[in-house]
Amino acid sequence: MITAIVLIKTSVDRIPEIAEEIASVDCVTEVFSVTGTYDLIAMVRVGRHDDLADVIPGQISKIQGVEGTDTHVAFRAYSQHDLDAAFAIGLES
Repeated sequence: MITAIVLIKTSVDRIPEIAEEIASVDCVTEVFSVTGTYDLIAMVRVGRHDDLADVIPGQISKIQGVEGTDTHVAFRAYSQHDLDAAFAIGLES
């Protein structure tokens, strides 16, 4: 199982609508919002690394209102500590 964090750039007023659409995409296990450069973060789990190409550019980036995506792949599950640390770094830049 591959875990990826997808940073999704969108306008703030579209966050609830886009989060709902992203949550309905196959393999998306969690969607939550943060402040900073990117407005939404989705946690995606897929069976194979190649499957990320189907989920992120194939489905998420085609949702109307998504202005851009950036993917960070890990070969293990993220802990809450990992996520908190990643967000703290992202918010400082």
